Amino acid sequence: MKPLKPSHRERKRYLLIKGKDANKNKIEKTILEFIGILGYAKASPQFISIEKNRIILAINRESLNEIKSSFITSNKDIQMIKVSGTLKGVKNK
Repeated sequence: MKPLKPSHRERKRYLLIKGKDANKNKIEKTILEFIGILGYAKASPQFISIEKNRIILAINRESLNEIKSSFITSNKDIQMIKVSGTLKGVKNK
């Protein structure tokens, strides 16, 4: 199979998430409650790194505003610390 052209690739944004409620299940539930199953599929979140109260999440670039608003409107202690276009930019924080 031929590799995808750069213009056909999905552009990602990497989010650094911290908080008392920052775990995989609560983050998935928060996103699903706000944007639903179809929005979750379009955002295609991937958990890159899961450490104690620090998670790096990769999402589709077009869904960044919906993901931000889902964390803001939730009553859970989940905060986005940094958004970057590269993984190296997020890991340095």
